[in-house]
This record gives sequence, structure tokens and C-alpha cells, in this order.
Amino acid sequence: MTDKHPVRQAAALKYDTAKQHAPVLTASGRGLTAEAIIKRAEDNGVPIQQDPALVGLLGELKVNDAIPADLYEAVAEVFAFIYKADRQAGE
Repeated sequence: MTDKHPVRQAAALKYDTAKQHAPVLTASGRGLTAEAIIKRAEDNGVPIQQDPALVGLLGELKVNDAIPADLYEAVAEVFAFIYKADRQAGE
């Protein structure tokens, strides 16, 4: 039997190019924790991109871990999405 309502997962990233060589995982969780992460992002106007496969991989990291090199391309796509969303919001 499959669950009609899979448990939500969420991850939050931060990238300060002046201080970091790679993005850092700032929050990660499932269920209620994921809901809280999503709510905080929404409340602060942070664009949200849904990518269950990437969130699953990020969920294997510890908070404050830098993103490993093998995830750079996928994470770069997320930051490109955010950049585009920010530009559209500014227009």
C-alpha cells in the first residue's frame, strides 16, 4: 500500500561568495520540520524550488556542511532559478 500523502522534505541553502567556496546547507528536515522551513522561506519572500531528488541528497548532509562537488551542478540550477525569480520580482 502506498502513502497518498508522502512526507514533505525541505532543505535551505546559503551561499556567500565572499566567505564560502561552496553553498552551505543551513536547514534540512522532513515532516513538520520541512513545513517550518518552507513557511519561513515563504514568510521571508525566499523563492522555493521543488526538486525532491536534490532535497533527498541534501538531506544526507549535516547542517553547516558545504555542498559536495558532485552536487554543484544541481545546486547551481537552484541558484539560477532564485536569481531569475529575484529579477522578475524586481521588474
